Amino acid sequence: MISFQVNDMTCGHCVGTITSALKAVDAAADLRFDLAAQRVDIESGRANAAELGQAIQQAGYSPIQIASAIEAEHPRRAAAGSGCCCR
Repeated sequence: MISFQVNDMTCGHCVGTITSALKAVDAAADLRFDLAAQRVDIESGRANAAELGQAIQQAGYSPIQIASAIEAEHPRRAAAGSGCCCR
């Protein structure tokens, strides 16, 4: 799963615009939006994070890739489990 924080995604119209942009890259992608958290989770078998992020950016938004869905939901647990202090 590839996840992006999209802080300028504020309404249903934004979700529709981003959906169209992502589906143009991978029509079969499974998209999950959390508008309240301004986040989109993408399951894609065809596109990588760079391609998906670029599609969101070209649609007029500012995506920030989230390292993993676990880290986004539980940042302390993800950091503790990773054994890395460099985040």
